Amino acid sequence: MNAHNSVSRRALLTGGLATGFLLAFHLPLRAAVNEPVQPPDATEGKFAPNAFIRIDETGRTVLMMPQVEMGQGTYTSISAVLAEELDADWSKVEVQHAPPNDKLYGNPTFGLQVTGNSNSIRAWWTPLRKAGATARAMLVQAAAAQWGVEPASCTASKGEVAHEASGRKLAYGALALAAQGQTPPKDVALKDPKDFVIIGQPLKRLDTPDKVNGKAVYGIDAILPGMKFATVAACPVFGGKVGKVDDSAAVKLPGVRKVVVLDDMVAVIGDHMWAAKKGLEALKIEWNEGPNAAITTKDVWDDLRKASQKDGAVAKSDGDIAKALASGDKFEAAYELPFLAHASMEPINATVHVKSDSCEIWTGTQIMTRVQSEAAKAAGLAVDKVIVNNHLLGGGFGRKLEPDMVIAAVKIAKQVDYPVKVVWTREEDIQHDVYRPVYRDQITASLVDGKVAGWKYKVAGSAVLARWLPPAFQKGIDIDAIDAAVDAPYDFANFHVEYVRAEPLSVPTGFWRGVGPNNNVFAVECAMDELARKAGKDPIEFRKSMLTKNPRMLAVLNQVAEKSGWGQPLPPRVGRGVCVQPSFASFIATVVEAEIDDIGEIVLRRITSVVDTGIAVNPDTVKAQIEGGLIFGLTAALYGEITIDKGRVQQSNFHDYRMMRINETPKIEVIVVKSGEAPGGIGEAGVNAGPPALRNAILAATGVALRRLPIDRKLLAAGKKA
Repeated sequence: MNAHNSVSRRALLTGGLATGFLLAFHLPLRAAVNEPVQPPDATEGKFAPNAFIRIDETGRTVLMMPQVEMGQGTYTSISAVLAEELDADWSKVEVQHAPPNDKLYGNPTFGLQVTGNSNSIRAWWTPLRKAGATARAMLVQAAAAQWGVEPASCTASKGEVAHEASGRKLAYGALALAAQGQTPPKDVALKDPKDFVIIGQPLKRLDTPDKVNGKAVYGIDAILPGMKFATVAACPVFGGKVGKVDDSAAVKLPGVRKVVVLDDMVAVIGDHMWAAKKGLEALKIEWNEGPNAAITTKDVWDDLRKASQKDGAVAKSDGDIAKALASGDKFEAAYELPFLAHASMEPINATVHVKSDSCEIWTGTQIMTRVQSEAAKAAGLAVDKVIVNNHLLGGGFGRKLEPDMVIAAVKIAKQVDYPVKVVWTREEDIQHDVYRPVYRDQITASLVDGKVAGWKYKVAGSAVLARWLPPAFQKGIDIDAIDAAVDAPYDFANFHVEYVRAEPLSVPTGFWRGVGPNNNVFAVECAMDELARKAGKDPIEFRKSMLTKNPRMLAVLNQVAEKSGWGQPLPPRVGRGVCVQPSFASFIATVVEAEIDDIGEIVLRRITSVVDTGIAVNPDTVKAQIEGGLIFGLTAALYGEITIDKGRVQQSNFHDYRMMRINETPKIEVIVVKSGEAPGGIGEAGVNAGPPALRNAILAATGVALRRLPIDRKLLAAGKKA
């Protein structure tokens, strides 16, 4: 039997819903924050073959950029793809943030102008190349027409068209206006990858210099004439409302301008952030806490564990799972992951100026058009009366896929006639996040002749897509929640995956870096190590025996075993753990080496990761993203948990929601495999690799099979003799 009750996540993410046409760029990113966004039809005097490309007579090339840069290196990689096919002069191209417009700038995967799911290069790979190549062909045609020669006799390189036979050359700027009148070719030839001169080279990040010298403009940096500052206090209980507010002391403080009371939030506007903050502290607020004031973490887990006992919607079923589980050596386990906050270094913020007939916003967001439409509702204006100026993001991790911070800022700014920058404190940010869901994954498997004969997997947790993108939630299946579960890399002849939607009591949930594979890679790879032990096999050899139909995964696993020194002797209470994963169309094998002392403290000694992400547009970015993702994921494994008491988040800042520190970070070696396959995603993959590899290293070192995160050091101390 082969039953698929829902479109697979992979099918959705590879079946583009829109197409685009782009050009290459350089990255100054230093536009004045109050400069109006250039409209897509501002093409006078320029070569503008589509909504993305502007080349003027000086050769200056501008791209209206639909994807956002939040530290993942997207702008540099996209510029490389575009410059490659355009044969552009890299020094003469720039980028501007595209205005919100799903029709013109929608991500080909989703049909929305959104950045996420590690798909900026995956989604735009073909459209970007076609855009650059088509624009180049039009410039060549213009030069050939001027010279009276055949286009095929001309070549392009570094922003010039040349006719070798006559020795003539024309720069793109000189051809810009003539190229505008050319008919775009329908089927332009793309370069053979062997001819790439930019793609595949270790490129320096174009955004680094301005981030180092302080010129980079983030959303929080927006400064407008006459602007005031505001900060907020939302009801500490999920779903609670504002009761009474005594602002008598606050309004007397120097610099305090106004107290704004919303349904579930109070804001203080001041001449500067300090005045706003002190004014907020001086308020006396009574909250109507509502029905969620007694909810605790235990209630959430009790509810999820109960829900997980139900039958789920079948996402995939191959073979005869009941028969397979009835034979062989049976294994059962459940794995649990907690709520997590995003804790981006740039706290959520938005600067807004609301007038009677318009609203303008300065922020950093992963989803511009949704910000625009939701701001329009909050302002009571038509969508076309709302301008959104997007900026660099100081971290997104999925948090800035939500428009809530902008909606609140618009409601606050409506109360005054001047621009207001609204900034959440770190405490408000962490305690009013949209959290990574709690998940419970149950696995039942059977072993026959040292291999998995049957594999039954059930995911229970939030359906984020049901709220965020309802058309993607079909027949009870959240395709994000089962990602990396339905496409596990192993040869399981009898394979069954179910999904149980279980929304946590009152706690808002959303996407978090690594999304669905967060829980599934952890559960699958932890179970595989336990099954290897049950079968009496080495964990890598056990996996290799079931990767015969997955040569790319098998290749990276073989290489990571060699590079990590797998099998070499280790001191007592030191172990190596492995994880393999096919996340985001990339193939990654990771080994973590860790030491666990007698009181359960963990020292990370070494991490080795081998990555096959197809054509690596910028190998340096691939390495950096794997390194950063590993640190991000291991931070969560070691320390990350949001807990609830009396309807309130208990954590508030980095003292009790810890980050991994520099001295805790081990040597990380990332090996990028040279590949001719289409690029995969890389920005989130490392996040999913670290936690299971660490957990499996702990199992190897201590014999303790942890089945939930974050790591419980008391269990490791108790099992010190194991």
